[in-house]
Amino acid sequence: MTLVWASLVVFLFVYALYVLLNIHKRKRFPPSPTGFPILGHLHLLAGKNPHKDLQKLAKKHGPIMYVQLGLVPAIVASSVDAVEKFLKTNDHIFASRPHSEASQYLSYGQKNLIFAKYGVYWRNMRKLCTVHLLSNHKINSFQSMRKQEVQLLIESIKKEAHDRVVVGLSARILSLNANLTCLMMFGKKYMDEDLDKRGFKAIVQDVVDLVSTPNLGDFFPFLGVIDLQGLNRKLKDLSKVFDEFLERIIDEHVEYHDRDQTKDFVDTMMDIMQSGEAEFQFDRRHIKAILLDMLLAAMDTTALTAEWILTELLRHPQVMKKLQNELQEVVGLERMVEESDLENLNYLNIVVNEGLRLYPAVPLFFHEAMEDCVVDDFHIQKGSRIIINCYAIHRDPNVWPDLRSFFLRDLLGAV
Repeated sequence: MTLVWASLVVFLFVYALYVLLNIHKRKRFPPSPTGFPILGHLHLLAGKNPHKDLQKLAKKHGPIMYVQLGLVPAIVASSVDAVEKFLKTNDHIFASRPHSEASQYLSYGQKNLIFAKYGVYWRNMRKLCTVHLLSNHKINSFQSMRKQEVQLLIESIKKEAHDRVVVGLSARILSLNANLTCLMMFGKKYMDEDLDKRGFKAIVQDVVDLVSTPNLGDFFPFLGVIDLQGLNRKLKDLSKVFDEFLERIIDEHVEYHDRDQTKDFVDTMMDIMQSGEAEFQFDRRHIKAILLDMLLAAMDTTALTAEWILTELLRHPQVMKKLQNELQEVVGLERMVEESDLENLNYLNIVVNEGLRLYPAVPLFFHEAMEDCVVDDFHIQKGSRIIINCYAIHRDPNVWPDLRSFFLRDLLGAV
């Protein structure tokens, strides 16, 4: 027993001496707020708006800040200069996305773009989507369809205005987005009940809510299997709903494929699958993964941004008037605005960009360090999450001094 205790004392002494002698060799980490063991800094992000909490912390600790999210190290970038150092200077190190519990159920085994790890597969899939799905030629092929859907929306609003009926713009914009997205991706519009008895809007909103809800399994990986919050079970159920819906769509395209019609996204990806031109094994799982990516990204984010911009226009009637004057001068009152007019509507572009600045659809972006590196003299360890706080960056007082105004003074003087 004496030998055991003596060995333990010697070990502790040697370890303490090692730590003391190597203090000067410790790597320099970014500044960090005071945290707790195990919990880290999660208690500082317990509010409904973590992007605002991180913005306040960054004002005290700097644009590059270290936070410990449970067992996960994270670096928060809150300025344009900081983001450039991560995503421009060292883009090859921070290009990947971190693993999350949600990605297990919404990516078909990371076969999509949003959750896929950066590498050969991601680059090939991105190239495939850029060339075949998101090229100017492909997007322009749906121009007449987009015009028709916008006309239907305008006519319905005009009719309700004539009848003095209150118009719910939020629901109308979301419905327009859903119709446009479905027509481009699937070739036809789908009724709410085609996806689920709860409807498109409810299902998409459920997924958005679940993905944006902090999951304990993301901060304490050993809790992912236990699923204390029940989030994984709900995500699994919703993934089955989308999978059945997307399988049905692919089956319909196999059975009723019309080569004379404009090819939608499903047609295009099925051609790729059958031709074997992809640089990897491309099958139905890849088609469903990309479709789910686009479906979730297009519907909620676009509608939310448009809603905020319209809200601010109503709050600033002088800006609304200036925008109406530009539309009258460039387009006139005798026809609809065409997509070809957009490049000449300078003030409209300013309005949209200002809306995107103040109300980014996704205030926080997540990346991951694929290897140890040094950024701005700070050591960034492999596996760290890199949190890009778009909300804070878009409100940087060094760039935009009048932060509380939707339209800055120079915008009101523009055009």
